[in-house]
Amino acid sequence: MLNFSKWPALVRVPLRYGLATGALGFVLLLVLYYTNHHPFVIPVFVDFRIVLFAIVFVFALKELRDYYFQGILQFWQGMVGTFLITLVFGVIASSALYLFAVNTPEFVQSYINLSLEQVKAFSDEDIDRIGRDVYNAGIESLKQADAYFLASRYFVQSFIISFFLSIIISVILRRQPKT
Repeated sequence: MLNFSKWPALVRVPLRYGLATGALGFVLLLVLYYTNHHPFVIPVFVDFRIVLFAIVFVFALKELRDYYFQGILQFWQGMVGTFLITLVFGVIASSALYLFAVNTPEFVQSYINLSLEQVKAFSDEDIDRIGRDVYNAGIESLKQADAYFLASRYFVQSFIISFFLSIIISVILRRQPKT
């Protein structure tokens, strides 16, 4: 049996926060979907993960700094902690999302329909700018979307969102020893 209390704090604390955040992230996906706001057609820059990660990173890094590292948090410790939170979040939320999408085919189909509506609303100038061949290939690939595509996209986007927040919060919360 694994004894989590013997694990280093830099692993144990992010693991705990990542598990809770992954479950909460999946619940928020369901809430968005069932309130007729499909989570995959919302632009990434207004994604709920930005706020969720920011809050969780601050609490987790403050706990590490204040309770386990005697008030001193190195930048690398903050980056490792936030990476582990994001990794656990991504695995939990993406796995749950995959299982949900496999068992709820209308979730994937509504994503395809809503995305096609958005893409078909592009102006002719936008289509000419990206190229008609690229535009048509994008539409065809969009029609082939499945549960794996959505789950893997969610996983990768989580790391992209997390990376920039991790740097900012790790710099803000780090404390150096006074010389």
